[in-house]
Amino acid sequence: MMGSTLSYAIRRELAFTDTQFLTNAQLYNVTVTSHALIMIFFTVMPILIGGFGNLTIPILLGCEDLAFPRLNNFSFWLLPHALLLLLISSWTEAGAGTGWTMYPPLSTVGHLGASVDLAIFSLHMAGLSSILGAINFIVTIVNNRAIAFMRMPLLL
Repeated sequence: MMGSTLSYAIRRELAFTDTQFLTNAQLYNVTVTSHALIMIFFTVMPILIGGFGNLTIPILLGCEDLAFPRLNNFSFWLLPHALLLLLISSWTEAGAGTGWTMYPPLSTVGHLGASVDLAIFSLHMAGLSSILGAINFIVTIVNNRAIAFMRMPLLL
């Protein structure tokens, strides 16, 4: 819902030329950055990779659950904390208005405070969550497979 609200704010800003919904260029950049990071790293990747992987891998392997359920739980609970850090980075000082790529001209010269650092740390936490989920998937596939690798479905 946060990503969709930010998308609406961006579309509202671009829809009309005479009135400005977002008051200045930095606020617009922060809105675009927050929208992109939320939609890519906190919506699409966790749902498509983590969610569907947690659903389909045990079904395809015929096992009850993934190999490390506590690691799976830790990976899941890292995401809300990373999202909270991303939101805090948007509210800290002028906000992290660097774009979702965070390339150096915008991330170093124009943002000397902690906002970009918090956003980068947030992405590191989300990346750690993805890595832990991937480790759990790999260990589950290697240890719980019933047939040889050459006869496994292409998905696994």
